[in-house]
Amino acid sequence: MKADRRARILATLGPASSTLEQIRALAQAGANVFRLNFSHGTHEDHAERHRVIRQVERELGRPIGILMDLQGPKLRVGRIAGGKTVLAAGQAFRLDLDPAEGDAARANLPHPEIFAALEDGTDLLLDDGKLRLRVDRHGPDFAETTVLVGGPLSDRKGVNVPGVILPISPLTPKDRADLEFGLSLGVDWVALSFVQRPEDIIEARGLIGNRAWIMAKLEKPAAIEHLDAIVAQADGIMVARGDLGVELPPQRVPVLQQRIVRRARAAGKPVVVATQMLESMISAPVPTRAEASDVATAVYSGADAVMLSAESASGQYPVEAVTIMEHIIREVEADPSWRANLEATHSPAEANIPDAICCALRRVAGLLEPAATVAYTASGFSALRASRERPATPILALTSQPETARRLALAWGVRPVHFPEQLHESTEMIDRATAAARQAGLAEPGDMLIVIAGLPFGRSGSTNLLHIAQVPEK
Repeated sequence: MKADRRARILATLGPASSTLEQIRALAQAGANVFRLNFSHGTHEDHAERHRVIRQVERELGRPIGILMDLQGPKLRVGRIAGGKTVLAAGQAFRLDLDPAEGDAARANLPHPEIFAALEDGTDLLLDDGKLRLRVDRHGPDFAETTVLVGGPLSDRKGVNVPGVILPISPLTPKDRADLEFGLSLGVDWVALSFVQRPEDIIEARGLIGNRAWIMAKLEKPAAIEHLDAIVAQADGIMVARGDLGVELPPQRVPVLQQRIVRRARAAGKPVVVATQMLESMISAPVPTRAEASDVATAVYSGADAVMLSAESASGQYPVEAVTIMEHIIREVEADPSWRANLEATHSPAEANIPDAICCALRRVAGLLEPAATVAYTASGFSALRASRERPATPILALTSQPETARRLALAWGVRPVHFPEQLHESTEMIDRATAAARQAGLAEPGDMLIVIAGLPFGRSGSTNLLHIAQVPEK
């Protein structure tokens, strides 16, 4: 990992990036965390990718995070006679629970929970928003609608209900089986789809416990209404712009992206900007200028990570996509206005001891320009609170827990290092910190370091010490 890049890269694995050579190349190009998309592939596919990632991790000698992305509920219409029909604007169209094949007048919608949540005047979106229906009348097993935007409708196309909280768990039976399998492998993050309320995170937490950190994917407008509560419950946030853009006008998505990033940053929760970042690189060796600007905008806003989906999973240029994303991040972070923007969008610290320490860290880093900050952390709490401050120094997170090191691979500016040593005295702490900073290539003899930790050692969330140290000559 190169020390001077703060924003992280999350790369999705798939058919174009599953071999040892491909995954190694992606990691060497700059990927910090790999995404296993459980909407596709078998358990055997994901188990093999997990094994290869861990092999690459050992080869490169640095923690690599693994995020499993659960599919979540998929709401779809039923079968259409002949496989396709065409709906015309202004016509009547009925949706119901009748499993018979549909036609130009009606279609099966095998989701009674949708009918239960509808109100007259509600809009329904079909096929990723290409078709729009308005509900005129409904009951527990049907909805009579008027077609507002028509077009072809094929078998099994998706259904979205914007602005309505559906009484559906984000965890389907498939998700629960996938989740247990992924946790048995040892994934570090679980991305939870179809989050609508904070209770969805609580439900998942009951199954996951402390075996992984939970990332809430914000892809439903209903989730925005509960944004603060969802951020409080989750360990991380993903701005899932593709699905969010289906249910919202496109002009609202950039505004919500900035709002979500600010809220997550204020809470000190890692936030990922995802979907279509370098979409053209699925089939082209270079991105469009607009796509480069899109990635840059996320980096300027202080997002912890930017994500590649099909670009690295099934595209023709997966390594090139990671490489150009890495170059964009470096270019932005070399711009003096990047640091000025981070300062301008910084949120005040909370009135507690850990935040007071990390707030002081930010001020000291700005005044003394030390080579690095060394954060001792067991649970990852100290490193995340330090990262929340977006200090001018890189953050070297030393932890005795390998799973903590891997989870922190997604956090802004954090360079996690797993070390198995047990520390008992503050002098050992300082000696180990200066040695680790030198070994990581972050500091040279004579450089200053900021060291933060919690005393007594090993107690989670007890950050209460800030020490300024100088790297010795020997």
